[in-house]
Amino acid sequence: MNYLELQLRLSPDYSDILTAELAELGFDSFVETEDGLNAYIIESDYSEESVHELIAKYADQTAIAYEVSSLEKRNWNAEWERDYEPIEVASQVRVRASFHEKDARFRYDIVINPKMSFGTGHHETTAMMLEQQLALDFAGKTVLDVGSGTGILAILAAKMGAKAVLAFDIEEWAVENARENADLNDCPQITVFQGTIEDVNSADKYDIIVANINRNVLLAEIPTYTDFLVSNGYLLVSGFYENDAIDIQQKATETGLSFVTSMTNQEWTSLLFQK
Repeated sequence: MNYLELQLRLSPDYSDILTAELAELGFDSFVETEDGLNAYIIESDYSEESVHELIAKYADQTAIAYEVSSLEKRNWNAEWERDYEPIEVASQVRVRASFHEKDARFRYDIVINPKMSFGTGHHETTAMMLEQQLALDFAGKTVLDVGSGTGILAILAAKMGAKAVLAFDIEEWAVENARENADLNDCPQITVFQGTIEDVNSADKYDIIVANINRNVLLAEIPTYTDFLVSNGYLLVSGFYENDAIDIQQKATETGLSFVTSMTNQEWTSLLFQK
């Protein structure tokens, strides 16, 4: 499976909003650069017309230049090792690569070797999800991780005491990476498969569901997540822009969920609901 790399040269002030817009077009990974932003999408999902329309939408607000190139499937570790620094969340979680030393000051030490899955905690949405997870009781709970990427959210759930975590992603390389990271963190209670929410056994129920994906998928699938939750179970979501939070909250309310709390970072938002 080949990926396309969209290289955008633009003002840093527009990086976040272009990330959100490109996520709506199917781009699933993003890296900020000195010149702007690189975005990645499966080649078959790419629409030149949609990207051109998006650039035109902001052309009168800021100068934007872009170019597209094809990437073969490859291991991204070498690229991350140049810039990858451990991150710290709420003084309790430290996310590092295997080439960093462990820091005993942190309660939860998470090792993530990202490959092509960019859920390292460096993006605001992932960091917020991790921080929101810290407020939940995972001890003895069952957890579903939707669109798991590197498996970082599943790993924290396991380290916080979850008895069983089911994680899935549509991409083969993400599934391979999540399994490797689960092994690195000694989390045998994590099971990872390739597929979608439709492939989850409809008879199963979960105490906590985490989903760090995009607005459109959340709006389409929140009713399904609600069906998978036990009574009083929690749904924690992120991956969308602050302006979209009202739509996400409305959809959750319509399906019988109650709003608990929210968190915002650099105009990205995370929401927590209870059934």
